[in-house]
Amino acid sequence: MPTLTAWKFPTVTGAEDALATLERLQKEELIKVDDGAVVTWPEGRSKPKTRQMHNLTGVGALGGSFWGLLFGLIFFVPLLGVLVGAAAGALSASLRDVGIDDDFIAEVRAKVTPGTSALFALTHDAVFDKVAAAFEGSQAELLRTNLSGEQEARLREVFADTEA
Repeated sequence: MPTLTAWKFPTVTGAEDALATLERLQKEELIKVDDGAVVTWPEGRSKPKTRQMHNLTGVGALGGSFWGLLFGLIFFVPLLGVLVGAAAGALSASLRDVGIDDDFIAEVRAKVTPGTSALFALTHDAVFDKVAAAFEGSQAELLRTNLSGEQEARLREVFADTEA
């Protein structure tokens, strides 16, 4: 079963660095990456830049419309105000079916701010210990995943040991 995770990094380049690590791990066959996207928010900018991962051929890829919808709800809809309020409500309701609820949107909106970045990834078949070791020292903060409670707690423990 695919796992959708969202990671926040305390620097603008953190998510890009993590993406490079993720792509290397995929080449080493330690994880399969179906889809993903990076959000970078340089200081002084009014909104973040988003980029979907490239060269993905996985059957489970979510596609640009999913990432566009998600990032629109998180970062851009608040800027549009009441004009799209009803439409935004309908769109966010449709995302609940895949585990993305209002709490997730609010958490990402609150934590991914100017000077930070985030990596969103849909993965499966990870060799957990090797993948976790590759990300040691990255100062990543797990924002959300659809892993079991036990798996998520274990993942948080790995990254808690490396946080500054």
